[in-house]
Amino acid sequence: MEETMNVAKLFPALLMAAAGVMAAGASRDAPTVYLISSAHAASTTKLGDLSAFRKIVVDTTTLVNAGNLAGAKARIKDLETSWDEAEPALKPRSAADWHSVDKAIDRALDALRASTPNPAACKQALADVLTSIDHASGQA
Repeated sequence: MEETMNVAKLFPALLMAAAGVMAAGASRDAPTVYLISSAHAASTTKLGDLSAFRKIVVDTTTLVNAGNLAGAKARIKDLETSWDEAEPALKPRSAADWHSVDKAIDRALDALRASTPNPAACKQALADVLTSIDHASGQA
């Protein structure tokens, strides 16, 4: 009976083999070998690349830190809109992760939309969104 190799154990061997092929100089007719860096592999896990959403949260945090709560409230609306538009593509990839990020976004929206927003609460809610996004995209 043949043993099945774990992909994690096989990956270094594949890298070494690919490096050997590249070092030996592949002929023009040889198949092309594509390698995926571990950073790229991590960015495509779970919900995939969430960097555009993360950028909005960072921008919003910068506005809160500068005391511009009205600007932060406007900027986080961009997050709400883009996240809702992306739901059909993202949610099927990992519903649990999508819900986790969605709830964190909702808490940040609530904090920034409060009748009298508390800057410390806004900062914490935005930090929680970043943590949630990083976890869902495989960065945490």
